[in-house]
Amino acid sequence: MIAAVGTLEGVDMVLKVLGMVNAVPDFTQHPEVINGCTDLQVQVQVLGKADRPARSAVGVASLPRNIAVEVEAVVLVRGI
Repeated sequence: MIAAVGTLEGVDMVLKVLGMVNAVPDFTQHPEVINGCTDLQVQVQVLGKADRPARSAVGVASLPRNIAVEVEAVVLVRGI
């Protein structure tokens, strides 16, 4: 994304977030984990406007290199 935008300052707002949470089968709080990501974006305005994006959260049995969470975002970029 930075290669296309130049800097993160070009991000106008986050439209959608998809979060994949590395979890055991009986863990059911995936939305709360991903809410932490969007809460940070809204409260600190990390990327653009402070509007709350649409979001999805899913639990997965594993992620690459055993990471805890993987987040994908669709963003609106100014001037592109």
